[in-house]
Amino acid sequence: MAAMNEASRSARRDDDGTASGAGAGPTFAPLYRQIRELLLRGLQSGEWKPGEAIPSEIELAARYRVSQGTVRKAIDELAAANLVVRRQGRGTFVASHREVRTQFRFLRLRPDDTGAGAGAHAPTRAGEAGPGMVMTSRVLECRRLRAPSEVARALALRAGEAVVLIRRLLEADGEPTVLDEIWLPGSRFRGLSAERLDAWHGPLYLMFETEFGVRMIGATERLKAVAADRGRARTLQVAEGSPLLLVERVSHTYGEQPVELRRGYCVTQRHHYYNELG
Repeated sequence: MAAMNEASRSARRDDDGTASGAGAGPTFAPLYRQIRELLLRGLQSGEWKPGEAIPSEIELAARYRVSQGTVRKAIDELAAANLVVRRQGRGTFVASHREVRTQFRFLRLRPDDTGAGAGAHAPTRAGEAGPGMVMTSRVLECRRLRAPSEVARALALRAGEAVVLIRRLLEADGEPTVLDEIWLPGSRFRGLSAERLDAWHGPLYLMFETEFGVRMIGATERLKAVAADRGRARTLQVAEGSPLLLVERVSHTYGEQPVELRRGYCVTQRHHYYNELG
């Protein structure tokens, strides 16, 4: 809290409409962007936790000594980035993976028989990835090991640092559909085990958020067609050499810190990867 109060005192308007700190050199970022950064610090420090309400626009405007419109514009950007959620008549809340709309934010696989349009592809409730498509998961493996070089690079670790590897199978309507191989920094996920995963009922990202204090706020993905090797073919119940869609995702938390490398091997005979642009 003290850090936030000190930061708030540094957000003041200069004659050019931007903000600068006492004794600091001139800055030229729009004022609302600087307020957004102060709010991000509050989220990152845990001042406002997932699911909790942040102060009202009026309170924040008084705190940072800026206009309510400046605060509103800063919050709008956080909402557009899915970091906060506005609720009519109730205020603005820190986004959480507990909410259905957030749970499936990164789930892009859809059944081929869904109709056209965004509504037809949107998840409707927990465990459901689209109309008539119920997803279940089964943990196959969870172990600690030393990071291979390519995993270390993706997670900004040193080669050989401790990581956690999770292998799990996602089934759509009972059919093996996605084999996930998930790599996590060992230092952030101490105590994570197969038993703990088996006992957890809910989205994996919600577990990371509530049990380990690691919130996934964004990701980059790369897509590539690959052939199923013998082991993955057996797990996914397809012929060896069958085409799979490999979705490689690096998820990050606040400060663009990578905290997950996920490789999802997807069977696409009856499913497709769906994304909206713009």
